[in-house]
Amino acid sequence: MTPDAARLADTAPVLILALIAGAGSFTHIRDTATEHGQTGWMAWAVAVCVDLTCVMAARERQRDRKNGRERNGWISWPTLVLTSGIVLSLAANLAQAEPSPWGWITAATPAGAFLVAVSMLERRASEPRPEPSSDLVPVPPAVPETTALAVPDQNGPVGELLDYARRVAHEHQARHGKPITRDTLRARLGVSSQLASDLLRTLRDSPA
Repeated sequence: MTPDAARLADTAPVLILALIAGAGSFTHIRDTATEHGQTGWMAWAVAVCVDLTCVMAARERQRDRKNGRERNGWISWPTLVLTSGIVLSLAANLAQAEPSPWGWITAATPAGAFLVAVSMLERRASEPRPEPSSDLVPVPPAVPETTALAVPDQNGPVGELLDYARRVAHEHQARHGKPITRDTLRARLGVSSQLASDLLRTLRDSPA
């Protein structure tokens, strides 16, 4: 099985569950809104708002983790929004239930399954992606540690090493959203700390 086929087989059940459970939860919310005066398209709008708010809040939580904006103390705004959406969704589903334990359980199942599917997709999307192996990237010819790096566009080994360092720095910036550090650059290039510092300083002075 190819990697793309394996990824599809792994993700498809969760997506199907999210669609089916979301449709069931949507129906309960729409019916509850209709019974309480929100008729016509407004009932559909209420249902869409509740379900999409949960999805949006889950994505914001994932983005916060990726950007290092998670709070260690009081609950974050996306988490508060997600919790509110969960409460509204469950309340609407339970309002449509038969007044019995099994009636409440079965009515709450679509909302619960939808939220589980959303949390699974959020969890998978936030998995760390490994850095490309240095064995798969051609390493430029080594240069003496004492070589000056004042001219960023010079030819020869120094220029090749600087171009390679610039590509590594750009890939790191694009993947992580922050500049590469000296230690990370040193590990990726396999050079000394001093040479990594010189390369990084030259890149900052000539970002092009």
